[in-house]
Amino acid sequence: MSELFSTLWTPQLQTAVTVIVVFLVILYVLSIIWVIKDAYQRTDKWVMWGIIALIPLLGLLAYCMLRPPLYKIDQEEQALEIEMKKRELLKYGECAACGYPIEADFVLCPHCHTQLKNLCPTCHHALEPEWSICPYCATKIRADR
Repeated sequence: MSELFSTLWTPQLQTAVTVIVVFLVILYVLSIIWVIKDAYQRTDKWVMWGIIALIPLLGLLAYCMLRPPLYKIDQEEQALEIEMKKRELLKYGECAACGYPIEADFVLCPHCHTQLKNLCPTCHHALEPEWSICPYCATKIRADR
């Protein structure tokens, strides 16, 4: 058996096996580096994922299956977009009398005709009841309104 092994284990085969092992070690190290860099961009638990990536092949496979779908910057952008849409929805409200949806510049409720805001006598913009001057045309509003 030893003679068969020594005849098969030629210097060319030794070189080929060495190159393959070095190549696999380089791939292993690069996969750990990639997991750490990618996890750092996606989550705050990048150290944990780096430790898991030390398990050959299974660590990389686990990370690829369980990693968060979005980068942190994309998550922040998505949260900002949601906040912006919430603020946009705040421009709309409900009539205090009947609960009908109204826009911020409505003077009357289109459903129950309740007066929601005052009108500027000069430029006819909708004014909040507590305003004493029109911010659009600088007309002073009488206090009896």
